[in-house]
Amino acid sequence: MTVEHDINHSFGREQVNQEQRRARIRTVFNAVAPRYDLMNDLMSLGIHRLWKRTLARRVCHVQGRVVDLAGGTGDVARLLLGPGRDVTVCDPSLAMMQVGQRRAGATSLHWLEGEAEKLPLADASVDLLTVSFGLRNATHLERALSEVLRVLKPGGRFVCLEFSKPVFWLAPFYNLYSYLVIPRLGAAVAGEPMAYQYLVESIRRFPAQQGFADLMRVAGFADVHWENLSFGIACLHFGVRPHES
Repeated sequence: MTVEHDINHSFGREQVNQEQRRARIRTVFNAVAPRYDLMNDLMSLGIHRLWKRTLARRVCHVQGRVVDLAGGTGDVARLLLGPGRDVTVCDPSLAMMQVGQRRAGATSLHWLEGEAEKLPLADASVDLLTVSFGLRNATHLERALSEVLRVLKPGGRFVCLEFSKPVFWLAPFYNLYSYLVIPRLGAAVAGEPMAYQYLVESIRRFPAQQGFADLMRVAGFADVHWENLSFGIACLHFGVRPHES
């Protein structure tokens, strides 16, 4: 058995694992789509809406083409609507987007099926790309960041809202709530305890504040910084595609 065979075998196994994870993620979101927003309200006691409004305020000055990646039902995209903006929801789950398309304001948005690792967008075509609680579901985070950088115009902005590492005194209570309460809420309201167990696990796998900032810098983003929300339970990450030198 050659070294080349070992490499190819390992690469093939990695592809299979990624395909399995991709299929699992789609199954999760198709299953919870009808009650996903309700579950977010219950799990976060409605605070996720405040976090998303904070995101929208931080980018209120940016105009042009806006893409909300992993935008699901379009709740964040609706907050991003405004004069001088053309807003698109991009999400791999048709079921999630179909729920959003039945809601008020849907006709003001564009809807596009696509994954973070292979965005169906042209190079340097987006002025602002946002993602809220979705990048952790990417099967290859570094590749997703490279894709975001590719589609942004020079000077274009990227903002990621994601769960992160809370301050030390809050962490034990937050962990207890995540592992014990959230899956039970998923079982009681959405009828999908395993789906919400997956969501909790995906939060744990996502890099903390500094770790994700480092990944963004390696990917090529400039002006990388973050803003903690609710003592670090959630975090806004900011970056800019540099102008060509």
